[in-house]
Amino acid sequence: MIMFRYWKNLYRKYTSNNDRGARMDNAGFCNETYESLHNPASDDELVDIAGATLDFSSTEDVPPLDPEYGSGYGNTGYSNGMTGNGVLMDLLDEPVPGVGTYEDFNTIDWVREKSKDRDRHREITSKSEQSTWALLHSISDAFSGWLLMLLIGLLSGALAGCIDISAHWLTDLKEGVCLSGFWFNHEHCCWGSNQTTFQERDKCPQWQSWAELLGGSSEGAAAYIVNYLMFMLCALLFSFLAVILVRAFAPYACGSGIPEIKTILSGFIIRGYLGKWTLIIKTITLVLAVSSGLSLGKEGPLVHVACCCANILCHLFTKYRQNEAKRREVLSAAAAVGVSVAFGAPIGGVLFSLEEVSYYFPLKTLWRSFFAALVAAFTLRSINPFGDSRLVLFYVEFHTPWHMVELVPFTLLGIFGGLWGALFIRANIAWCRRRKTTRLGHYPVLEVLVVTGITALLSFPNSYTRMSGSELISELFNDCSLLDSSQLCDYNSSENRSDSGVFSASLADRAFSNTLPDRPAGPGVYTALWQLALALFFKMLVTVVTFGMKVPSGLFIPSMAVGAIVGRLLGVAMEQMALNHHDWLIVKGWCSSGADCITPGLYAMVGAAACLGGVTRMTISLVVIMFELTGGLEYIVPLMAAIMTSKWVADALGREGIYEAHIRLNGYPFLETKEEYGHKTLAQDVMRPRQSDPLLVVLTQEGMSVGEIEGVIADTDYSGFPVVVSQESQRLVGFVLRRDLVISLDNARKRQDGVVSASLVFFLEHVPPQPFSGPPVVKLRGILDLSPFTVTDHTPMAIAVDIFRKLGLRQCLVTHNGRLLGIITKKDILKHMAQMSNRDPDSILFN
Repeated sequence: MIMFRYWKNLYRKYTSNNDRGARMDNAGFCNETYESLHNPASDDELVDIAGATLDFSSTEDVPPLDPEYGSGYGNTGYSNGMTGNGVLMDLLDEPVPGVGTYEDFNTIDWVREKSKDRDRHREITSKSEQSTWALLHSISDAFSGWLLMLLIGLLSGALAGCIDISAHWLTDLKEGVCLSGFWFNHEHCCWGSNQTTFQERDKCPQWQSWAELLGGSSEGAAAYIVNYLMFMLCALLFSFLAVILVRAFAPYACGSGIPEIKTILSGFIIRGYLGKWTLIIKTITLVLAVSSGLSLGKEGPLVHVACCCANILCHLFTKYRQNEAKRREVLSAAAAVGVSVAFGAPIGGVLFSLEEVSYYFPLKTLWRSFFAALVAAFTLRSINPFGDSRLVLFYVEFHTPWHMVELVPFTLLGIFGGLWGALFIRANIAWCRRRKTTRLGHYPVLEVLVVTGITALLSFPNSYTRMSGSELISELFNDCSLLDSSQLCDYNSSENRSDSGVFSASLADRAFSNTLPDRPAGPGVYTALWQLALALFFKMLVTVVTFGMKVPSGLFIPSMAVGAIVGRLLGVAMEQMALNHHDWLIVKGWCSSGADCITPGLYAMVGAAACLGGVTRMTISLVVIMFELTGGLEYIVPLMAAIMTSKWVADALGREGIYEAHIRLNGYPFLETKEEYGHKTLAQDVMRPRQSDPLLVVLTQEGMSVGEIEGVIADTDYSGFPVVVSQESQRLVGFVLRRDLVISLDNARKRQDGVVSASLVFFLEHVPPQPFSGPPVVKLRGILDLSPFTVTDHTPMAIAVDIFRKLGLRQCLVTHNGRLLGIITKKDILKHMAQMSNRDPDSILFN
C-alpha cells in the first residue's frame, strides 16, 4: 500500500539512461487534435459500468484541459529554423494548456504526479525566504490540507444528518402521518404526547395510520388491507422516483460506489463519478431507496457521498485541483469520513480506509483522515439525527460478562458468517452477470419496481421484515429487561414468583438493577423466533437480487441483519439450554440455577459482525467499527474470534470479497495489493509485441516530420510512444504520451508561424543547424519523459508486478542489453494474471 517507499532503490536498480520507451493500448487517445481531446467525439459514447449504461464522455468532474494544470510540469518549446547568425529562437516559453493532464477513463502516472508536487513544494519553499508575501503563501499552502479536511467533515456530516432524518421520516410515512406536524416521524410525533402508555409507547392520538385517516378505524380486515396497500404504494413510489432520477440525471449514482472508489483511488480516472450531479442525485435517491423498504443500506453509499464532497471541495485549492495523486490522498480521507458518519465510528472509519479502500495511504493522510472523521462525527452529533444524544447507531448495554465456553458458539457464528459471505458473493455475482448479459439489464426501471413490489408484498405481514434494517438490528441487539414490551422479551416469570404470586425480593433487586435471571421462553418468544426464521430466509434471498440494481444500495446493514437474526436465534437456544440443563457438565461450571448467564443480544452482535466480515473480508477495521457502533468495548474478544473465523472460512471458499468481485465483474483495471503472484513467468513472456505481433511503434529523436508523427497518431490508438535514437539502433531516449504529443503539435500549428507537415520534430536539447529555406522546426524536448521505468527481459514477473503495485506504474519498458524489446502495461499485467487464474483475459475493461 505504501507504493513510494522503494523509489530510490528501484530507480537505481531498474532505470538507466539508455533504457526508455513504451507504448500503451488506450482507445481514449485516438483523437488527433486539441479540440477533439477537449470535446468528446460523440455524446452517445457509452460504457457499461456495474451493469448500468454510463456516459464516460462527461467532463463534469474535472475539466480535462485545465488552463492552469500544465503549470509546473515542464515547458514545451517550439523553435524556428536557424537564422543567419546561427541562434535558435524559442517562440514559446510558457506551458501549454493541457500538457501533463489525463484523458477520461485513464490511469494516472503516480511517479510523475508526485514529482510535480515535489517540484511545486520546493519552489514555494525557496520563494518563502525572499519576501513576507511568499512566506504567507507558503503557510497558507501548508494549512490548506487541514482546512480542506475541516470542510469535508462539516459538509459530509451535515449531509449524513439530513439523510438519516429524511430516511426515518419517509420510512414512517409508509405507515401513517403525524397530525401535529407532517414533518415528524412516528417516534418524534409521540414524544410530546401525554396519552401514551408504557406498554404501547409507540401509539398516540397524534399519530394515525393510513387506515385511520382514510377509513376512520384501525381495527379489522379493511383497515389491514388499507395499510397494506398504502405500504406497497409508497414503497413503489419511492423506488420509482429513485431509479428514474438516477437514470435521467446521474447514472453513476447507482450501486454502492465502493468498488469504483477503490478503482479511482488506485489511480483510475472516471470523470463525473465524483461530480456535483452525482452528489445531488445520490443524496436524494439514497433517502428514497432506503425508505422504499428494499433490502439495502445507506452506509456504503455514504462513502461515495463523502468522496463526492471531497472531490468538489478540492477545486477550491490549487494544489489538489492540479494534482491527481494529491487529490487521491484527500479521497482516502473522505472514505474514512463516510464510514464515520455512517456508523458514528471515526476510528473505525480511518481503519476502514486504510484496510479496505486506499491504495496509497501515507502517514500524513492518516492524521488528516483522523481529523476529518472527528469533525464529521462532531457535526453529526450536533445534528443529533437519532434524537437520543448518542453518536453510536446501535447502543447496547449488556450487564452479563461472557464466558470462555461461549467461544464455541461464537466460533460457530463465525463459520456461518464465512459460509454465508462466500455463498452470497457467488450468488450475487452470478445474478449481476446475468443482468449484464441478458435482456434483464435493458429494463432497470422495471426490475427495480418488480423487486420492490415483491419485497413490500412479502415483508408487510412479518413485523421483523416490515421494519427498516436499522430498527431490526437494534431490536435484535437489545438486552431484555422487565420494561421491554417486545415479543423477543416475552419470557415466563412463573418460576421466579413466590407462593403469594408476587415477585420475590431477589427478583425485585434484579429488576431495579436492570438485570434478570434466565427465564423460560414464553409464547411471544416462540412466535418471534418463527418470524425471525422466516425473515432470515427472506433477507438472504432478496438481498442477492437487490444489491447491484440501479438505485443507491449499500450492503453493510443487510449483511448485519442476516447475521444478527442467526445470532439471536442461537443466543435464545443457548439461553434455554443453560436454563433447562444447568446440571450439564458444560454448563454447571459457569452457570448456576437462577443466574443471568446468557445474553442473546450479544450473540446477535457477534453474528452481525461475522456475516459482514464474511461478505467484505474486513478484519481489524470491522472489530473497531462494531465496538464503536454498539459501545460494547468489553466484547472485543468474541468479535475478534468470530470475524477471524469468518474470514478464514470465506477465504477457503473464495479469495475475493464482494467489492473485489464486483471490480473484476466490471473489468476495472485494479491491481489488487492483497493478491500474491505465485507464477514463474518472466517479463519476456508478458511483454508486447509478441512474436506474431507487428513491430513496436516508436518515434525517433530527430528526422521525423510533423506529418509523419501525425500519421502515426492517426494509424494507432496507443497512449504513448517510445522515443529512440534511430530505428536501427533502438537505443532509447525517453517516452512521450500521446495526449501531450497531440496537444503540443496542434498548439505549434496554431501559435508558431510557418509550421507545416514538412516541419521536422526534434526531441533534442540542442537542435542541429537547419537550412534557411526549410520550414521552422518543432522542439518537443519539454514533453519527453527522460526516466521511464525499465526492466530486462529476464526479470521475474513477480518483481515486475511488485513494482507496478508499489509505484502505481502505467507501463514498464523491457530492454535487452540497452535495446528496446517491448513494453508491459498495467493492462498486460491484469490480462496475464487473469489468464493464469483460468479467467477470461478479455474481461479487463481498459477504455
